[in-house]
Amino acid sequence: MHLLCSHSLHRPDPPELSCVSMKSDRSIDHPPKLSGHSRKSRPEPSCVSMKSDRSMDHPPKLNGHTDLGLRPDPPELSCVSMKSDPSIDHPPKLSGDSDLGLRQNLPESSCVSKKSEQSVDALHNFSGHIWGQSDLGLSHDPAEPLKTFRSNLKKKFECLCEGTARQGNPTLLNEIYTELYITESESGEINNEHEVRQIETQSRRAATEDTPIKCSDIFRPLPGQDKAIRTVLTKGVAGIGKTVSVQKFILDWAEGKENQDIQLIFPLPFREINLMKDKTLSLLNVMHIFFPETNEMKPFNDEYKVLFIFDGLDECRLPLNFDSNETLQDVTKETSVDMLLMNLIVGNLLPSALIWITSRPAAADLVPSECIHRVTEVRGFNDPQKEEYFRKRISDQSLANRIISHLKPSRSLFIMCHILVFCSISATVLEKMMSEAESGEIPKTLTQMYTHFLIIQTNIKHEKGYEKNVKDEDMIPKLGNLAFKQLVKGNLIFYEEDLRECGIDETEASVYSGLCTQIFREELGLYHGKVFCFVHLSIQEHLAALYVLLSFLLDKKDVLNEKLSSKHAHEFTCHTISDLHQRAVDKALQSKNGHLDLFLRFLLGLSLESNQMLLKGLLTHIINISYKEEKTIEYIKTRIRMNRSPEKSINLFHCLKELGDQSLVSEVQKYLSSGGLSRARLSSTQWPAVVFVLLTSEQLDQFDLSKYISREQNQNHMTPDKLLLKLLPVIEASRSAEFYNCGVTDEGCAALSSALRSNSSQLRELNLSVNNAKDAGVKLISDALKDPHCKLEKLRLRDCGLTDEGCSALSSALRSNSSQLRELDLSVNEVGDSGVKLITDALKDPRCKLEILRLYKCGVTAEGFAALSSALRSNSSQLRELDLSVNTIEDAGVKLLSEALKDPHCKLEKLRLRYCGVTAEGCAALRSALRSKSSQLRELDLSGNNVGDAGVKLLSALKNNPRYKLETLE
Repeated sequence: MHLLCSHSLHRPDPPELSCVSMKSDRSIDHPPKLSGHSRKSRPEPSCVSMKSDRSMDHPPKLNGHTDLGLRPDPPELSCVSMKSDPSIDHPPKLSGDSDLGLRQNLPESSCVSKKSEQSVDALHNFSGHIWGQSDLGLSHDPAEPLKTFRSNLKKKFECLCEGTARQGNPTLLNEIYTELYITESESGEINNEHEVRQIETQSRRAATEDTPIKCSDIFRPLPGQDKAIRTVLTKGVAGIGKTVSVQKFILDWAEGKENQDIQLIFPLPFREINLMKDKTLSLLNVMHIFFPETNEMKPFNDEYKVLFIFDGLDECRLPLNFDSNETLQDVTKETSVDMLLMNLIVGNLLPSALIWITSRPAAADLVPSECIHRVTEVRGFNDPQKEEYFRKRISDQSLANRIISHLKPSRSLFIMCHILVFCSISATVLEKMMSEAESGEIPKTLTQMYTHFLIIQTNIKHEKGYEKNVKDEDMIPKLGNLAFKQLVKGNLIFYEEDLRECGIDETEASVYSGLCTQIFREELGLYHGKVFCFVHLSIQEHLAALYVLLSFLLDKKDVLNEKLSSKHAHEFTCHTISDLHQRAVDKALQSKNGHLDLFLRFLLGLSLESNQMLLKGLLTHIINISYKEEKTIEYIKTRIRMNRSPEKSINLFHCLKELGDQSLVSEVQKYLSSGGLSRARLSSTQWPAVVFVLLTSEQLDQFDLSKYISREQNQNHMTPDKLLLKLLPVIEASRSAEFYNCGVTDEGCAALSSALRSNSSQLRELNLSVNNAKDAGVKLISDALKDPHCKLEKLRLRDCGLTDEGCSALSSALRSNSSQLRELDLSVNEVGDSGVKLITDALKDPRCKLEILRLYKCGVTAEGFAALSSALRSNSSQLRELDLSVNTIEDAGVKLLSEALKDPHCKLEKLRLRYCGVTAEGCAALRSALRSKSSQLRELDLSGNNVGDAGVKLLSALKNNPRYKLETLE
């Protein structure tokens, strides 16, 4: 693995040794502005993803005319590498007189690393061979081009080169691939948070009851779904594994394992498509350029089921204006490439073709939601998959187990292992340190991990012994300067002029291969320079922090202050490292999307003496500093006390951990272990610490407010509503929230309503039973149920002082498009027949998803049962479980329900009628229903009723009836 990659933008014709990246797929933080599009504005993108080099065989040079009748290129045998290959930010204009003539490329051997210069030289010298049709295996057999196409894709994606050439030979992708956790997502909405924050959220979400989807099944409906899926958007943070999922999907197809109903797969990364930005082409032209084998077939005949894969929507530099009314339906008609794409995605062009788009969250809404039939999210590795990765990556299983045992207790490190890239960094560092009996401390913080990784990579450079004398002392600060300047601008890719601005010679950067690797690619022969980027944003942030620290230590220069005018700069001069830290803390807190959060953690961690000693082996001129971290620690605690944003406070606690300070955490853990937070007089600094401790706890599945409430309440204690508000970030992050008998009122319900509507809310279950919520509180909760961000599936409102007024609000919520509620408990409330009628109106609505309804002791009479019976017979009702115990149902009500059970639309499987005044007469009606072929009833509870022997005999006699489905009778 390398820290910086360079991307060739111009080369003559020698063959390319391609590598497909398993490393980061980290493109822009902010997607591009779309010209003419009425979408909400966002910052102009400036960074392009380091997507892996995993697309086409060498495309032809474009020269002006469109001669497509040329011989296709030979198959390229390449390897899938864990290196990243960046794309362009703004592609150069294509020259006006280009042709589509295909040049003759040379054969390449499978799994050859692009880093091997000897291999490149050997292929340079291999110039005499020209591929003919016989070499390509072309024949009059119409199936032969399909076989060739499939074979070429298999060769392109079958190998994986993880790390540097020194670290080992290419590995088969199938040998190391670990299934990623992919789920169906609610929407493709934008998320501009720092992606480390998103990872921390995902680490908690993995415990929820979302249904995972296998990568190979993304076009297949889930059980119970009958929708046709044509277009899939897969989103995920940088380095999480979107591109790897694409690679695995293609490889499984090419090997005949999965999705064999698809005849052709066309992977078209956006960074490749960017190069055609100014061209006018037909879809058929594009296919012939990218996939020469299609010259020998008719890829868009009805006999072929085709899949287009557009990887890296966040890299797109085309003006995707979906408001345009230009319709294209002819694959031979020439138009701009962006119009081709949009008509493909919308379905005007090739409506039967499948479309798969991948994107980082920041660009997920570039395609209108109405064009997307399924949104999936790659959440990376869940905890078992993390362990599986290390056991596959490290052959020594004893060592792998030791590494896992080291990572698991460190929540911040283990959470980061959700990202494939961080898993690889950790494996590289820990495998070396734990297998070589080194005396140094095993990394326990992010700063330590990345600093060791930097040292390991520079040592690789030294081992290779390059002839050019490039000193670490010179090169690392230069790369850090580059990293910092581009980080401030929001750029993740940069060009030769950016390198020159930082005093880096392009050849020097390429030679320094412990840190930067020159991965040359020919992009249609149209480039005139190179584009560089770091392997992952986190590596750029680490080097940027190192540069800021070195500038201060060695040059007494405060680069954080350079943007201030000289008139005011003297007012903000940093005299000590603590001053520098305070400025960095303030700048990070000012960032709206937290883009300096990780940079700040690295800067503080690198200032520690232990990390300074590590760096001395790398940078011999680094000076000793007498730094007392206490001043910085106190300043951070002050900012925690002043700050009202839970997310910002959480990052500041991570900063304290990097500085080795756990005092605040230790203080609040005493209160948490003793219970009674409500009677504790916690300071404004300690409350955020409580939230941090709870959010970073090993298990964050169920939140129970009663654990933190003292039963001996007095006027000096915090009220349950106030305590709930303090802990709201923890409630949002929990899957289940328990407030049974906690004294919550409508004030607390207002806070809960806010939490349920939060974009980051994970709440699936909420129990407000035996509280003073009343109708006012229930109305607030009902409003939240209508919000598209609300994921609540189970709501318990037993004994909450609810009346038919609250039922009206709930009925409205249940009929909303957004409500996900499947279980509702209204027991021990005076809802009466009028309230039940309101709920049954919702049950008849096709938008209502309610499956379980509990109305124990709700004052329901025969009038209410008539309404329920009508709802159960509705085609729209999804109700499978109904509890009507302790209501005045009597035999008349049972007869009404029995008639509903006979209806083919009734889906009821469980019915509880305890203490309802049922007699043998009611049993006779139930007997008739249970004999019906339509009845789905599996459980029936009649306990507490005076059915007598006659009633028992009537129901017992049914056991031999072939239509009898009852499994439990009480």
